[in-house]
Amino acid sequence: MLESLSTRRNFLRSTSVAGASLLLPVLAVAQQKAAPEKQKDKDGDKKDEDISPAEDLMREHGLLNRLLLIYDEHLRMLAAKRSFDGSLLVSAADIIRHFVEEYHEKLEEDFLFPRFRKAGKLVRLVDTLQIQHKAGRELTAKIRELAGTATLKYVSDGEKLADALDAFLRMYRPHEAREDTVLFPAFRKIVSPHEYEALGDDFEKKEDKLFGEEGFFRVVDQVAGLEKKLGIYELAQFTPK
Repeated sequence: MLESLSTRRNFLRSTSVAGASLLLPVLAVAQQKAAPEKQKDKDGDKKDEDISPAEDLMREHGLLNRLLLIYDEHLRMLAAKRSFDGSLLVSAADIIRHFVEEYHEKLEEDFLFPRFRKAGKLVRLVDTLQIQHKAGRELTAKIRELAGTATLKYVSDGEKLADALDAFLRMYRPHEAREDTVLFPAFRKIVSPHEYEALGDDFEKKEDKLFGEEGFFRVVDQVAGLEKKLGIYELAQFTPK
């Protein structure tokens, strides 16, 4: 009888262990399914929300470059004396005003430039960049005002708009290139790793507050919509033939 009870206990113990070992993978799968997935972009790739301050600023430069292509296209139409819908150019200028000048450049002016000045590093570059920010805002106001006219009836208006677009393009391409290759790489060296990481979080929170959750991608979609209307969205068209 005792032997029978002992045998039964051993059997129950072994089946419990086996059952637990079988249950663990099932629980793991269930937990994985229950865990929130990272948001995916339209191509199915996961978006990494934990990005560094430099990466955040550089991807915003990518957005600015797409807006500069929109300016390029309007400059070509002006040179060819082709008519165009000025509202598209106004929309592009509005995105530059609100996202680039009032948000992106404000981050640089509030969080990066003072730290470089305090550290005594790249002060001359920082001063030049800030002067260019001011010049860029003046050009944006001029572009928006000229593009907002119902029609560019006067040759002088078209020439003024072309000059403003050309000046903006000529300044901002070297401006952002110098930030990407000199300022942003140096920024990591003048702040602690903890401060650097905290700034990345601060940038994301500010972006979400101003433009909503996933605000950057919302603005990218707006720019893509303008590109499609202008017929410059498809990347393949820029490949030399």
